[in-house]
Order: sequence, then C-alpha cells, then structure tokens
Amino acid sequence: MPPSTSTPVDPLKSPGHPPRNGFDRFFKISERGSTVGRELRGGLATFFAMAYIIVLNPIILGSGTDKFGHHLDNAQLVTATALMAGLSTVLMGVMGNVPIAIAAGLGINAVVSLQLAPKMSWPDAMGMVVLAGLVLMLLVASGLRQRVMDAIPNGLRRAIAIGIGLFISLIGLVDAGFVTRNPDAAHTTVPMGLGQGGQLAGWPVLVFVIGLVLMFMLIVRKTKGAILIGMVTMAVFAIVINAIADIPDAAWGLAVPNVPDQIVGAPDFGLIGQISLFGGFREVGLLTGCLFVFTVLLSGFFDAMGTIIGVGEEAGLLDNETGNLPGMGRILMVDGIAVAGGGFGSASANTCFVESTAGVGEGARTGLANLMTGGLFLLALVFTPLATVVPSQAATPALVVVGFLIMASNVRDIDWADFTVGIPAFLTMISMPFTYSITNGIGIGVLAYILLRTATGHFRKIPWLLNAVGLCFLVYFLLNPIEQLLGVG
Repeated sequence: MPPSTSTPVDPLKSPGHPPRNGFDRFFKISERGSTVGRELRGGLATFFAMAYIIVLNPIILGSGTDKFGHHLDNAQLVTATALMAGLSTVLMGVMGNVPIAIAAGLGINAVVSLQLAPKMSWPDAMGMVVLAGLVLMLLVASGLRQRVMDAIPNGLRRAIAIGIGLFISLIGLVDAGFVTRNPDAAHTTVPMGLGQGGQLAGWPVLVFVIGLVLMFMLIVRKTKGAILIGMVTMAVFAIVINAIADIPDAAWGLAVPNVPDQIVGAPDFGLIGQISLFGGFREVGLLTGCLFVFTVLLSGFFDAMGTIIGVGEEAGLLDNETGNLPGMGRILMVDGIAVAGGGFGSASANTCFVESTAGVGEGARTGLANLMTGGLFLLALVFTPLATVVPSQAATPALVVVGFLIMASNVRDIDWADFTVGIPAFLTMISMPFTYSITNGIGIGVLAYILLRTATGHFRKIPWLLNAVGLCFLVYFLLNPIEQLLGVG
C-alpha cells in the first residue's frame, strides 16, 4: 500500500463537540476539544511546575528588612503566598477561562523586598503594590494598557526582562552565600567575591551548588517539574546533612533544615490586609513614590502580557486575525486584580506564570484546569510547617535557573545591530544587577533610548508616553541636585 498522504489530526485542535451540560458549556470544554480528565491532569501538572514559589517567595521577601528594621514572618509569608496564588488562579479560571495560573512574581518580589521596604514600612511597601494593581486595572478598563505597552520598544521590553533575570540570579547567589560582599574595611576595589575570602566554605553552600547542578541537569533533560524536584531533593539532603554534621543554625539563614515537629498545621493569616495605601509617599515623597509604583507596575506589565500570549499560543487559543486570546479584557483585568490582591495579602504582586505551559502540555485548554491548580495551592495552606524548614540554599538555585530561562527566551529577540536599541538594552540589563535596583535599570534604559534616538534624528518617532516616562526618570535621577538648587534638600 502507498503511504497515506493525509495529515494526522491533533485531537486537541480538532473541531469541538456540542457541550454535554451546563458545566461543560461554561468552561467550553468540549468546544475546545478537551475533557474533564485532561483539564484536571493539566491543572495538576501546572501546580507541580510552579509550587516552588510557595517556598521561594517567602525566602525573597523574608530576606528584606524595612526602614524600621522589621522582618516578615516566614510562616505568615508561606500562608500569604499560597492563599493569594490559589485565589488568583481560581479567579482567572472562572473569569478568564484560560489555563493560566497566577502566583507571586519573581523579580517583582525583589523590587518590594530590596527597593521599597528599606525606604518605608512593610505595610507601606505592600500598599504601593496595591496601588500598582489599581492603576493596572484602570489602564485595562480605559484601553491604555496596550498603548503603554506599544510605547516601549520591543528591544527595551526584552532587556527589562533579561535585567530582572540577571538581578534575581544575583540575589540567589548572594542569599546562598555563593557570592558575598567584601567588607568596606578591607579597602578593596573588588566589591564582591566568591564565598568567604575567595573560597566556598561550609555545608550550606555545598547544598546550593549541588542543587544548582541538579536543577540544570533536570532542565536539560526536559524533566517536568524540574525546579520543584530539585528543591525538594535538596531540602531533604539539607535536613540529613544538618542532622549528622555540626552546623550552626546561623549558617543556614532564615530557615534551619530540621525535621518538622508536624506536617500539617493551622495557617497563619496575620499578614493579610496589613497595608497602608499612601504611607509610602510620606516616607519617600510624591515623585519617588510614583516611580516606585511605576516600577512595580512595569516589572510585571510586559512579562504578564508575554506570558498570556505565549501560553495562549501554546494552547492554540489565539484568534488568527487579532493574535489575541478571546476575552482578553477579562484576562488582563484578572491580572490587575491579582497584582492588587497580592499586595493586600502581603505576598507581593501576583502575576501570570509561564509554567502554565506544563499544564497545556498535558492537555489543559480551559479555566477548569485552574480550579485544580488553585485548589492545590489552597490545600497547601495546611502544610505550612513543611515549607518553613526549606533553607534558602535549597531554594535559591531556582532563582539562578529562572534567571537563565528568562535570558535565554529574550536575548535573541533584541536587534543588537541597531545601536539605538542595543545600547539602551545593554545598559538596562547591566544596571539592574550592578546597582541592585530594577528602577535604575528601567530608567537608565529609557533615557538612553530617548537620547540615542534623538541623536540620530528620530525624536519625532518616539511615542509621547515614553517621553513622559523619560522625563519622570530624569527628575528622579537629578532629584538630589534639584533639591539642593531649590534649597529643600
């Protein structure tokens, strides 16, 4: 027999069937060529691909200190992270009907912990996250979100994402003790070095190194849930090492890997609602406060948009003519609600997770998958004792891995041959980790782009929204001499 010339039919992309019942009709399960079993399996896969955030987010936020020397409680952060992820993910499933899960965004939590909190109280910092979410909702409702996104050149958007990836990678290296700051008393021109005195010392750092190697090995083998598997494995390894070796508790940092007294426990909701909407402006002033809100907004702005489109394309849900998901307005509105909700819960801004593609790969095509993912996050609330014994050295390898994945997916899309794009992109990328500030990176990149485009005679092609943003950043960087000139510093 001659070989068949017919094209195999993908059952997930074949024409849908009539709905079987109201539940099927609401989620469009049959219409999108899926089944309840496939949706639940996809939701389970997504949860295991992103469950690491329950441990990682508390470590990032817990490592920060506010202006008054206060730390956030680790157990309360675990509760806040799981609760807000669960509620946001379920809301996206019901309102947006897409298999896109939501949780505390990596990079945004670093902004909150390392930029906002040191200049104000924790409630003030979380209040600014809520304000960013409210602004985002207004942008969606007015249709300005797409216009603001269009105002930022693609190369600069990619560079912002890469800079955040490099920044959180550096945070992972520092929090693990792999990289440490050289004391100022040494009068050295080298600000940071390897381990202690140029050498890696101690079991905790070894846990980090082994964990990093393990995660990368799992990544290159395309193992599903690689980050979570690596984190759990190293947490168990750390508990064993801590039990047999004489390791001071202080060497581990925030969480000491001891066998927990209990596996389940009542969640602590003490951080929920602990916000001050406008208190941060009293601490840093109106301009700096607005720029902080803008930074939180921008940190998750493009990442969420790219994730939504990327996951939608992977699932075959994009409209062929517009390139958007059906119901994009509702999806973006939920994203804004998630940002504000994350701040309200003191879990930092919540955003869409690209790990949702793990569920799509298992067949998820509707919001029903989110009910499974969100439900598992809510179930995790009673397992807080397990999460609080994972040391940073077992979790921070994930920051380095995620930093690589962010860079790998964005760097090739920057037009390096166009120096008016390449130079601002480069400055954005290096400024974030080198100045330990995402705000500075964005501002330097925007100003460099405006100046270089102007120098090449293309000022009129720069969107006015971008010029307005650049003016705000110019005042931000020159705030000290302006205050001295006016005699108000």
